[in-house]
Amino acid sequence: MSHVGVPRGTVRKRRSLALLTAGVLTIPALAGCSSDSEETSRAVPQDIAPAARDRVADGSTVNWAVDAMPTTLNAFQADADTATTKITGALLPTLFPMDAAGHPKLNPDYLESAKIIEREPKQVVLYKLNQQAVWSDGREIGAPDFVAQWRALSGKDSAFWTARNAGYERIEKIERGSDDLQVRVTFAKPYADWRSLFSPLYPKEITGSPDTFNDGARTALKNTAGPFQLKGVDKAKGTVTLVRSPRWWGEKAKLDSLVFRVVAPKDRTKALADGTVHVTDIDAATANRIALALRDGSNGQPLTHGPGADLTPAAALRSWALAHGSDEKQAEIAQAAREANRKAVVAYGAEQKALRGYAVRKSLEPAYTQLALNGESGPLADDRVRRAVARALDRQELAETVLKPLGLPAKPLGSHLALAGQPGYKDGSGALGDQNTKEAQALLADAGWTQGGAAEKPKDTKAGSEAEKKDAEKEGEEKKAGTAEKSEKADADEKKTDKTEAEEKAEEKADKDKDADTDADKADRAAAGSDESAASRAEGLYIVGQDDKPGAGPARSAATHVLAPSRDAAAQSIALLRQAGAVSGDSAAAKVTAQDKQPGGAAGAYAPVGTAAPAPASVKGPLGKDGKTLTLRFVLPAGPGSQSLRGVGDRIAAMLEKIGIGTEITKVPDESYFKDHIASGDYDLALYSWPATAYPATDGRPIYAKPEPATDGSLLVEQNYTRVGTDHIDQLFDQAVAELDEKASRELMKQADARIWAAAGSIPLFQRPQLVAVDKKLSNVGAFGFAAPRYQDIGFTDRQAAGSPADRKK
Repeated sequence: MSHVGVPRGTVRKRRSLALLTAGVLTIPALAGCSSDSEETSRAVPQDIAPAARDRVADGSTVNWAVDAMPTTLNAFQADADTATTKITGALLPTLFPMDAAGHPKLNPDYLESAKIIEREPKQVVLYKLNQQAVWSDGREIGAPDFVAQWRALSGKDSAFWTARNAGYERIEKIERGSDDLQVRVTFAKPYADWRSLFSPLYPKEITGSPDTFNDGARTALKNTAGPFQLKGVDKAKGTVTLVRSPRWWGEKAKLDSLVFRVVAPKDRTKALADGTVHVTDIDAATANRIALALRDGSNGQPLTHGPGADLTPAAALRSWALAHGSDEKQAEIAQAAREANRKAVVAYGAEQKALRGYAVRKSLEPAYTQLALNGESGPLADDRVRRAVARALDRQELAETVLKPLGLPAKPLGSHLALAGQPGYKDGSGALGDQNTKEAQALLADAGWTQGGAAEKPKDTKAGSEAEKKDAEKEGEEKKAGTAEKSEKADADEKKTDKTEAEEKAEEKADKDKDADTDADKADRAAAGSDESAASRAEGLYIVGQDDKPGAGPARSAATHVLAPSRDAAAQSIALLRQAGAVSGDSAAAKVTAQDKQPGGAAGAYAPVGTAAPAPASVKGPLGKDGKTLTLRFVLPAGPGSQSLRGVGDRIAAMLEKIGIGTEITKVPDESYFKDHIASGDYDLALYSWPATAYPATDGRPIYAKPEPATDGSLLVEQNYTRVGTDHIDQLFDQAVAELDEKASRELMKQADARIWAAAGSIPLFQRPQLVAVDKKLSNVGAFGFAAPRYQDIGFTDRQAAGSPADRKK
């Protein structure tokens, strides 16, 4: 699936961000309080057409579509991407791949065993390697490879250009065990997620020096240790070709070769019809085309969809009359249009016939979509406003909008740190509370946002206040300025005629954004099921580049802005801390610490008893305070594949409108969505997603860590793009990552999740759908869900030469 605005790299310290665009990005009502026991929810099963190896034929080639050529084959560099992950998964050792339940499982192709053998005085892990495991040059995989990778990723040598070092910095030393097949790793500090290390494992020839690490694995991997080896990278053709490895000691790969081919998401339907790919992620529209093709192939009737399908008899008669009329000019135009339509019908019919050779395999992707609330400044710096936003959302409705039409379970996600079916999953949304319009309105009222508040003047302290004195002083200075002001004005006018370079660049960017938004509007109008309510919010729609619409407002300050809670809000905070403790099973949560009473601590889910809620339906328009309306800037990608994401954004805007929160939906180009808006904090609301992880204590911390001020006054946010965090959440992560008892570590993560819900910086919506089009004769490939592919098992159940779609056209 295409990932718009995704930080390049699926890394451990820097989890990759995946945005949902169309069937690519897909995007969901807070669940009620859950029980204290761990939930027994099951993951949606993978859909890969499993077949025993003896039923899979040897030989042939599979073409697998990817979004772009990998810029590096070093998975530990910042620009590593999903293509890097796919390719290295077939070439290099992964010691603990995820299984179908999202749990790390020992890989017997590389390990006989791996376990903690000592806990005191220090943690020691002993790896026993498979005796047959060798690199493609014949050298045994061993301790020197582990040592080289540790030194490269420990963070102690800045000459290594690495995007992550989580876990490696906790290692004290690595030694050879009793023989060459044993690797003994001693940790300076306990590390619960030790299974996350050394995957993928690179040969020491790559990780042994900064030069080879930085440049040696970007476009080539001479030494590998997987069922396939790298044959070549052809940037001109957009292909990376792997061939069966003769040195592989495990079960032999069924395919002769595996080709990863660049195909843009918008071109994938045609690529399938042309037979240039066998496997590709697709969007809902392409999945529907394939479903229609399979249906039409069995009924033998003319197509009732595609070009010309909506032509009425009256329109057809008029077209024929014009084409055969006496007006030669009109006849020529009509004949050309009829011929173009005829060709389009023929081409569409041929495509539909070719698509009958494919199946759509579907599951839930190991990633979830969230609504992010930027708490750095503005109205959302007030935790009451963030909680009001959260409690206005009908997440069940949003989940059903995206997942139900695809025949997938439509259930809102209840955790930031695990997905349904994973060990340790528990619905922690009860720490925030159910969807409740009245409670949301009460929270806004307590925060001072009221009907008519936009018409009020900002409150001064009293008559003769400092504000008035400053105004008087300013007026006096203006009178004294006199003639000097007039002469300076002439110079200023002259300077205004020359645009600065920065202004020119800004205008150029605005024009680009405007063009992107025009395309987005066309795509949205063409998409089925568009929201009628979107039209009613036209006044709140802001398009980058159209300066006559309300702008984004002043640039955000680099400093952190914290609003001190009122006495009532402080009481809410204390109440919610106890509630979060009850939901998470944290007995210590009932004790309110000094830090919890400070601004920025976790806050309550409910407004104080007796707080009047604004009238919901009787008053139109957003609420206001001190002469300002409560309007949030909602940033969404403008790409043609982002209809689904924008549709969810429209529904969220309608839900917020019901409680008096206005939204300015700003559509920006896909390529700038993450870098220029999410990462930089230039948004109030945004939709993006995070991948699942088997190691939440490691991978979750940078996403939810409390931002810290830098020496230059800016914020160090790591990957916490909502800028919302607390010291207590950080402490729970630190305790969990050092807790070697798995059960105890998971309990700490549940407590952290309850606190993250209470802070209301990010609201999980639902797990993303995974739709994969696959040649119907292929087995052991498709929608893998949590599990890592077993590339050696992929193949055709019948010999491909007999007429697979990829053989019909080239």
